[in-house]
Amino acid sequence: MKRILTTAAMLAMPASAAMALEAKVTKETTASPAAAWATIGDFCGIATWHPAVAKCEPSSKDGASYRTLTLKDGAKLVEKLVSADAKAMSYTYTIEEGPLPVSGYKSTLKVVPAGQGAAFDWSGTFDAKGAADADVVKTITGIYAAGVDGLVQKTSK
Repeated sequence: MKRILTTAAMLAMPASAAMALEAKVTKETTASPAAAWATIGDFCGIATWHPAVAKCEPSSKDGASYRTLTLKDGAKLVEKLVSADAKAMSYTYTIEEGPLPVSGYKSTLKVVPAGQGAAFDWSGTFDAKGAADADVVKTITGIYAAGVDGLVQKTSK
């Protein structure tokens, strides 16, 4: 009986914080997982495959790796590498500064085996800042889709 009351009380409580928004894009390439990872494994290599990125400048601070992305429209983003695992072919990063309408942004880009090749999987969670949730999800999904399309174009045989 006590368990039922506790569960009922929890269900009746309003959520104290909004759930983070999510975006995800996955697309296959004919490249092997190792070749696909070789393309994304360099944290600052994004300038070689994302069509919106004109330049990437690596830096470090307090033992952490950062990249400053200059977009083709001149906007700049500063991103921090949170973790990288070459064996798992994955890295996670956060946006520290930039013009995107997000806060609490955390994203993972990884390679997974798929069929005879691999797939690029780019996903992230974030909160909307100064824009409607649906618009922010659409913006971030568009960024991921453009990047994944660039990766597939660069790596497909």
